[in-house]
Amino acid sequence: MNENPANENPGSKLADSKICFYGAGSMAEAIVRGLVDTGAAPAGNITVFNRANAERLAELRANYGVLTATNDAERRDALASADVIVLAMKPKDAAAALKALAPALRAEQLLVSLIAGLSIDTIRRLTRADQPVIRTMPNTSSSIGLGATGIAFSGGLPEDAQRLALDMFGAVGIAQVVAEPLLDAVTAVSGSGPAYLYYVMEAMIAAGIEQGLTPDTARELTVQTVRGAADMVRLTGEAPAELRRKVTSPNGTTQAAIETMQRLGVDSAITTAMSNCAARAGELGRAIADEALRD
Repeated sequence: MNENPANENPGSKLADSKICFYGAGSMAEAIVRGLVDTGAAPAGNITVFNRANAERLAELRANYGVLTATNDAERRDALASADVIVLAMKPKDAAAALKALAPALRAEQLLVSLIAGLSIDTIRRLTRADQPVIRTMPNTSSSIGLGATGIAFSGGLPEDAQRLALDMFGAVGIAQVVAEPLLDAVTAVSGSGPAYLYYVMEAMIAAGIEQGLTPDTARELTVQTVRGAADMVRLTGEAPAELRRKVTSPNGTTQAAIETMQRLGVDSAITTAMSNCAARAGELGRAIADEALRD
C-alpha cells in the first residue's frame, strides 16, 4: 500500500491534465479546493458542472477560479476535451449519466469515480470494456485537507495514470492503494470512520457535562484530546496499544476507565460495528450494480 502526499512527484501529469468534474457536491468541492490550493492543478484546467444548479456552479467559480459548464453545449465540450473525468454525481443518477456519456468517451480518457458502491466492472459495462477507471473511497475530512482515501485501479492501468490519481487525492490528505474488494474494508475504517469518532466525542462531552464541566469546556477538552491523541500516533510512529500502555498506571484513573470499557465489550462492539459497515457497503454496491445493469 502507498501513501502519497501531493506534489512529491514533479513528473506527474496532473498539472498538465484537463479535469472535468461531473457533479458539484461537497466531495467534488473538497478535491477542487485541494488541487487549487496546493497548486497540484491550475484552476484554468478544471471544469465543473452539475445538472441544473447554476448558483452552486457560480459559487465554485467565485471561490476557486475554476471553469464551469452551464448548458448542454458547454458540458459536451468540457467532457470531450477532458483528460480526466471525475464521476461525482449521486449514485442514483450514475447509471443514466454513464450510459449517456459512453458514446462520447475516448479510449484514453481516465474515469475517476467518487461514487460509493459503484464497481469498476459496472462502470466499464455502462461505458466501454477497456475504459481506464479508478475507483476511490474518500472521506469527509478531505474537505479540510486531512482526508483518507482508498484507491483501486482497473487492470492494466498505466503507471502515469496511477500516479495522477495518487497526486489528485494526495492534495486532500493521504491515498492508500488497495485491491478493489478491500474498498468495503476501507469504507469501514476510514470512509465511515469519522462518524465513529464523532460518536465517541459526543459521549465524552456529555459525560464531562454530567460531571460538572460547562458545555464549552467539555467540548474544547474533548476536541483537543482527540486531536492530540491522533497526532501522538502519527508523529511518534508508536502503536496505539503501546501509547495506551504508557499512560495507564497500575491501579490508576486510566486503568479504571479502560477496565470498564473492556468489561462492557467496547472493543468487540467496534469490531462488530465495522464488520456490519463493510457488509452494508457490499450490499449497497450490489444493489447499485443490479439497478444500473437492469436495462
